[in-house]
Amino acid sequence: MLFVIIGHDSPRGKELRPKVRPAHLEHLRPLAERGKIVLGGRFTDGSGSLIVLEADSEEEATRIAHSDPYLKEGVFERVEIKPFEKVLPN
Repeated sequence: MLFVIIGHDSPRGKELRPKVRPAHLEHLRPLAERGKIVLGGRFTDGSGSLIVLEADSEEEATRIAHSDPYLKEGVFERVEIKPFEKVLPN
C-alpha cells in the first residue's frame, strides 16, 4: 500500500533543518535502498516536506513517520499520514 507523509514545518524548521538533515536522511536511507520510498522532498515554499512511501500498513507508515528525526528534533511540528492510490502515470 502507498501512503503520503506530509511533514509540516515548525516555526524553527528552517533553522533546525540543516542540523537534523543528516540524521533524517540516514533514517530514510534503508527504506529508499529497499525501494520503499517512491519519492520524497521538501516544499520550496518552506512549509514542510512530502514522502510517498510503500508500507504494509498505516501502522507501519505511522511508525516510520513518528521515528523520523525531523519530527523528534522539532523540524516538523506535526505529520499527516494518508493512504494514497496512484492513478498516473499508469
